[in-house]
Amino acid sequence: MNIFVAKLDYGVKSHELEDLFTAYGTVDSAKVINDRETGRSKGFGFVEMPNDDEAQRAIEELDGSSVKGRNIVVKKAEARR
Repeated sequence: MNIFVAKLDYGVKSHELEDLFTAYGTVDSAKVINDRETGRSKGFGFVEMPNDDEAQRAIEELDGSSVKGRNIVVKKAEARR
């Protein structure tokens, strides 16, 4: 399952995002999205988890939780149009 994570602190790195979700199961990939020109985080990212049950548990437990002082938004990513 592809998971969208928003409202991240600009200092959160991809490996920290991965560590956060690893507590709930296997993570295939975790990436914080950066601005192409500045290299600065855009404040959101994506996590890919192969097990849907683990991914759903992570979404339910992490949505609204505080990471580096900010309450994050975690939900199933929508397919690109």
